[in-house]
Amino acid sequence: MSMRQTFIFWLTMVLGSGNLMAAATPEQAGGLDGPELTPLGAERAGNADGTIPAWSGGITEPPAGYETGMQHVDPFADDPLLFRISADNMDKYADKLSEGQKALLRAYPQTWHMDVYPTQRSASYPDWVYAAVKANASTAQVVREGKGGVLGANVSSPFPIPQSGVEVVWNHNLRWRGIRVSRSFGQAAVTRKGRYTVTLALQEWAFPYGAPPGTVLRDKFPNLLLALKSKTIQPGLLAGNGTLALDPIDQTADPRKTWRYSRALRRVLRLPNVAHEFPAFNVDNLRTVDEFDMFNGSPERFEWRLLGKRELYIPYNAYRIHSSDAGYGDIIKTRHINPELARYELHRVWVVEGTLKPGMKHIYSRRVFYLDEDSWQIAVADNYDREGKLWRTSEAHALNYYQVPVQWSTLEVYYDLEAQRYLVSGLDNQRNPYRFTEQADPREFSPNALGFYIR
Repeated sequence: MSMRQTFIFWLTMVLGSGNLMAAATPEQAGGLDGPELTPLGAERAGNADGTIPAWSGGITEPPAGYETGMQHVDPFADDPLLFRISADNMDKYADKLSEGQKALLRAYPQTWHMDVYPTQRSASYPDWVYAAVKANASTAQVVREGKGGVLGANVSSPFPIPQSGVEVVWNHNLRWRGIRVSRSFGQAAVTRKGRYTVTLALQEWAFPYGAPPGTVLRDKFPNLLLALKSKTIQPGLLAGNGTLALDPIDQTADPRKTWRYSRALRRVLRLPNVAHEFPAFNVDNLRTVDEFDMFNGSPERFEWRLLGKRELYIPYNAYRIHSSDAGYGDIIKTRHINPELARYELHRVWVVEGTLKPGMKHIYSRRVFYLDEDSWQIAVADNYDREGKLWRTSEAHALNYYQVPVQWSTLEVYYDLEAQRYLVSGLDNQRNPYRFTEQADPREFSPNALGFYIR
């Protein structure tokens, strides 16, 4: 059999089996970081109206006044407010709002609005991350069998030129967020009357997938996307509990593993079912486990359809709400966060719709994700109940951690439209900011290490 015949046979087997989805062609991959596409696959040019500028590399260095270890200086503090979207004028901007955003404006017409500022395409990443994404474009493939995963990808988003909805979801799940990250993490479940208690935790993240191939972390955990270790420090009723989660890339034969340290039992316990629609810890049932970071884990339970791209007003460059000048009480208000601290910009987004597969279980029957084209982060998510009614909407208020650089959310807000309540997650204003390092010891992320970490 000739080389050409061998290739055709292999391609037929791959596409015919339904177990793998083919990668981009070499010609398509060659267009990355060219005149039309950015290194991550976004459109380099601005839009026809001039309301979205061309991408010129994002933030390439920290702004004046920033020093390592301090809370981030807002590089766009002098930008003017362009206009305000409210319940009174939302019809004028309806084509650039998600259904969830419209529902929020209608639900709270007297208090909620969206302040729109000039679009700053600030997302940027290290050059070696860009190189990995370009290599992924022609080698990455989605595993369709079992829980699914991705083969042939390294470091960051595997499908910069996506051909399907599930590829876009994997771009979000596998996007680069650093190698080793420490952060303080506050969240509050807010009642209808505006009452809340802030739960504070310390978190340690390691991203073996995000480490360059050949490093100790990547070689020891070749199928591990991330490891997350967390301990609660307040309030006193919850302090002393902790969690460890190991999230694989391909979960077909290696499912997610989660452990919980119980202060009452003084033991580390294995939790086998913490995924998908399982209620998250300490959130008063306002989000599921797979809504953390807008979406995480295996996409197996939904059929994902790529609806294309559109322009949307999304939270962006959220330095004001991230500032140490903003206290918890400044951010958390009755029914929603303080709109005066939120910044919205017009960006192009990928739109993906997930429909629950027959025989699969979840509290949501349908989900619509809007992903920032410059970072592959889900910026807005609309979730529908089992009767098909819009139930919850969530937003990720993102910024560029320019000392790295990396684009990531600083605050995530989950609105329950039926209960008229919300969860605010990621409060980091009054404690140490994110700390990014390039080394991680695999021994830090074991069940035994969790027990020592808590004690």
